[in-house]
Amino acid sequence: MWLTRVLACGTVALAPLEGYLLQVHGQLAKVMPAALIGVWLVSLVRQRRLPAPHPLHLVVALLAVVLLTTSAVHEAEPFTLEYLVRWVPFLVITVVLADVAAREVPVRALLAAAVAGAVVAAAGGLLSLVGGSLRATGPLEDPNDLAFFLVAALPLLVAIPAKGRSRVVLLLLGAVLVAGTAATFSRGGGIALGCALVWLVARRGLPVRAVVVTAAVTGVAALVFAQAAHAELSRALQEKSHIAGTNADTRMLRWQAAARMLSDSPVLGVGPGGFRQQYAAASHNAEVDEQTPVAHNLFLEVAAELGLPGFALLIGFVAIGFVASERALRAGGRREAVAVQAALIAALVASIFLSEQYYLPLWSLVALAVAIEHRTRKERRPCAFST
Repeated sequence: MWLTRVLACGTVALAPLEGYLLQVHGQLAKVMPAALIGVWLVSLVRQRRLPAPHPLHLVVALLAVVLLTTSAVHEAEPFTLEYLVRWVPFLVITVVLADVAAREVPVRALLAAAVAGAVVAAAGGLLSLVGGSLRATGPLEDPNDLAFFLVAALPLLVAIPAKGRSRVVLLLLGAVLVAGTAATFSRGGGIALGCALVWLVARRGLPVRAVVVTAAVTGVAALVFAQAAHAELSRALQEKSHIAGTNADTRMLRWQAAARMLSDSPVLGVGPGGFRQQYAAASHNAEVDEQTPVAHNLFLEVAAELGLPGFALLIGFVAIGFVASERALRAGGRREAVAVQAALIAALVASIFLSEQYYLPLWSLVALAVAIEHRTRKERRPCAFST
């Protein structure tokens, strides 16, 4: 059991630090998830059991069928196998995390691990500014990708118990995550963070005072940084404002191209990785200097590559996370449930502007929502000897 806990928490914590791991070795980022899957399979065999059935398993299985079918149809395309290999581990990890979090690994431990990894990534991003970067990147090449991890982790802080001095620690961690997100200059990340905070306040998962205090701490830190690095900050803002209009135009071009691909191939799509392969043709070569980009929209990219069935299953997958967490809230009022809901909202809003199906937060959050529902039902199940 201890090994399962270490591997599960390690998998979640190291996800935002993938870039650092890849710098050490090209396969190092895969070691922890692979070990977790292996240990989980061994435990199933030794205990002679299967995971408790849940609609999540059906959706994941159907999504795997769609992936394999469209990959078989587009097997000759250059990116198909590469992207299929990227898809499959996330589907497996989702099932594994849902099972181990429901039975062996405390949900709060996994949430704390996700926060810890994101805080380290945020600190790395802030340090990258000191190293001369105009936007925080840290362990990831793209600042927007870093923002995705940070905004998905920030709401999880409300699920971590805090008393006395530990509250101050959580506020400081929140300030680091907010500062790291701000340093990426990601507009999508900022919008996602705002939506998550509004949800937390509306569902009474976070006191308004905590938001104000965290904002104040972050604001003071921002002022200090602005005074210390005025020239660098001005240059970063100028660069961001210069490329902001271009980014908006190119994203619109890519979204239109994705819509055309879906219109032309609504059943099976253009296959995993097919958006990159067919973008130049679908966009009528709109970006001469960018022939194989991503769509910068999770939903449109999945719809274009996997067709309407794949898109519907993705929406169903997300819906399962919200339904499971809402059931847990109504049954037991778990703080973990509202935290996961807010984190899901942050991940989904950010995904409107990013193609992030190959990063863990979205998959792990749905898995944890299912695990929280399972644990809540188990705790409320009446004892056989009660009168």
